[in-house]
Amino acid sequence: MTEKFIKHHHILNYENPQLQHTFLGITTREDGLSSYPERAFNMARYINDDPSNIDAHQETLSNIIQMSRENWVFPIQTHENKVVEVDQSDRGTNIIELSQQLHGVDGMYSYSRDILLTMCYADCVPIYFYSEKNNYIGLAHAGWRGTVGQIVVEMLKKVNFPRKDLRIVIGPATSTSYEINEDVRKQFEALNIDSSRYIFYRGKNRYGIDLKEANALLLEANGIDRSQIDITQYETSEDLSLFFSYRVEKGNTGRMLAYIGQR
Repeated sequence: MTEKFIKHHHILNYENPQLQHTFLGITTREDGLSSYPERAFNMARYINDDPSNIDAHQETLSNIIQMSRENWVFPIQTHENKVVEVDQSDRGTNIIELSQQLHGVDGMYSYSRDILLTMCYADCVPIYFYSEKNNYIGLAHAGWRGTVGQIVVEMLKKVNFPRKDLRIVIGPATSTSYEINEDVRKQFEALNIDSSRYIFYRGKNRYGIDLKEANALLLEANGIDRSQIDITQYETSEDLSLFFSYRVEKGNTGRMLAYIGQR
């Protein structure tokens, strides 16, 4: 598949000539102010970092994408499958400082222009949803728990237009070097998709898993044609020059910010 995420200063920008109003991407890790780790472009306020660093990084991103921080929305993610609609009244939530608003939310969508949906990642799968025809954008956070919880299906349940009008981008995430145990494997095998296409035996109580493919299969099983899905080849755990990897760096790392908006 042709790679549609193009590297720019501090971001990977999804480039599709068919898009007129929608823009989406994810930040990279390099050339930032944070020492978590060294010279990191960390975007998360909930880790051990100076808040002024996140302020500066947000301003840098704001200038690149030409969308003021006042228009951003950020939920408090908890690796579950709760999905909510947000609108212009939610703009600014958890951007300058964290609050209890939008707590426990791992999926958001909106039919409003001039709003930026944002979430943090460091191996979990960012999944972007959009329909320019219907002025719709969505963003989901799918780690293994969110994938088992079928957060992409919960996102689809909220769509109020024909699913054929939907386009989905599965962004940078960990590779199949990510491993699960037997207990987690059994949870995945209870899903109504072919586990042999995304789970791989590695040894006793060790299985590799392709979370990008698992989410694509869940989408297909719920009425989305594969032609409506773009899957990036970027892998967070394999390229620490571009990405933070919670698994590889054993939690001692920053977070990327995925975002999607419509002007």
